[in-house]
Amino acid sequence: MSLLRIIKAADSFAPAALATQKFVPFYLSLNHTQPQDIIGQIAPKVAESILSYPSGTFTAQKTEGYSDKPWSSISARPPSIASIKAIAFDDRLRTADTRSEAIERASLEWRSQGLFPGAIGGRKWRNERYSVYVHPFRNAGPGGEVAFQIERAACELFGFVTYGVHMTMYTSEYKIWVPRRSKTKQTWPGFLDNSAGGGIPVGMSPFESMIKECEEEAGIAKDIARKHLKSAGAVSYYFQNSQGNLHPEVKYVYDMLCPSANDPAYVPKPLDGEVESFELMDWEAVIARMKAGEFKRNSALVMVDFLVRHGIITPENEPDYLEIVTRMHGRFGFE
Repeated sequence: MSLLRIIKAADSFAPAALATQKFVPFYLSLNHTQPQDIIGQIAPKVAESILSYPSGTFTAQKTEGYSDKPWSSISARPPSIASIKAIAFDDRLRTADTRSEAIERASLEWRSQGLFPGAIGGRKWRNERYSVYVHPFRNAGPGGEVAFQIERAACELFGFVTYGVHMTMYTSEYKIWVPRRSKTKQTWPGFLDNSAGGGIPVGMSPFESMIKECEEEAGIAKDIARKHLKSAGAVSYYFQNSQGNLHPEVKYVYDMLCPSANDPAYVPKPLDGEVESFELMDWEAVIARMKAGEFKRNSALVMVDFLVRHGIITPENEPDYLEIVTRMHGRFGFE
């Protein structure tokens, strides 16, 4: 597997396909008195369920040739997908709390009806809330304007951007601490991963989230993490799953250079049951294991970003360098 194939595995969807696959953009509101950002992209099958959902939660706007007056699901005859150009919350849902309650209610009803089992059925439901932001490309965390919150598993039904933090822990010789995920994990059991990582809890900043994950997943004390973690940018990539739903994802990336490879304070260890073991690998071995398909898909992309930033992957040794770099920083067609 080439390095470009690793990137393509995570960044598998091109925004140009939004129109050809008939995705419907989701806005916070269809009251266009002020410019608004698209906050999601909805697959046709999900859009059909939204259009037939009882009134008071969602509204839609018809395409050219039809009235631009927002349609409400109070109508006895909802329009066809072909006649819809946008979906949003009902205008009566004007606060983060009311939107959160409404979208939670819809998600739970679909789950109870057995709809979208690949997204929200069975163990897919995480009982973990993610924030959705008014402006998806402004900062996540306390600095961002939260539009509402939603169950993590339901994000893909609406194509909402999800945010996380990933850290690479390494030595001055570029040996990298690589964990193996527990075989009991819901997702990617037994695969190799980044040194630590996870989602951004509601109300927590990316940096504080990273400190939390360092302690919980790798046993790195908070004071050690706070002193040595370095913010190193972000990656963004667009994934389409087998159900046709979209996962636009942003990961804030952090580096931690270990001042000593022998000091126990800088040796990660499994703590929360999510990691089976840690191994200190040469960067050459990391690349070989990525090419062999042993890494979790998005974690391999984060690792490639690390190797690019540290001058290990260069234009001279990687013929697809520019495509690799640009595909790790997409905007999802949300403009």
